[in-house]
Amino acid sequence: MKGSVWPEPTGDCGSPPGPYSATGKVWKATLTTKRAIVPPALRAAAAQSKMSPAILSGTHLFLTGSTGGDADGHMPADPEQQMRSAFDKIGAILDEAGGGFDAVVEMTTYHVGLRAHFDLFDKVRLDYLSAPYPAWTAVEVAGLRREGAIVEIRVIASTDPNG
Repeated sequence: MKGSVWPEPTGDCGSPPGPYSATGKVWKATLTTKRAIVPPALRAAAAQSKMSPAILSGTHLFLTGSTGGDADGHMPADPEQQMRSAFDKIGAILDEAGGGFDAVVEMTTYHVGLRAHFDLFDKVRLDYLSAPYPAWTAVEVAGLRREGAIVEIRVIASTDPNG
């Protein structure tokens, strides 16, 4: 994970240089290699939902969207508690992968009633994220899969120690 380096390119890919090779060569590594990251606290939920909390692929960690519900499916009524719970789940996944919030490079948040709680969300996120802040897109939605959820947070993190 951390400190991993792409192998040297080999062979001619028959096309112009792309994002994986400045020389137009094909990498030895299979680009579809991926590994699930599942913290112990999320194993039962991951098994039941048949999805991974995160997938490590190359030098990036792609996290499934997290809401503020607890492991038993209870969704707190308090917006701040939901937000903190969602960020805490993300933190557990990042920790399981050997990183932290400083590795987050992109965040997309989905909000039911965005304007009603945006200032609170902005305050809470700053308790978890610091400069340089990740790229962030906030989207207002009509509803989320989890009943009672007002926010879902999805992040992408880099495992490349060089940035």
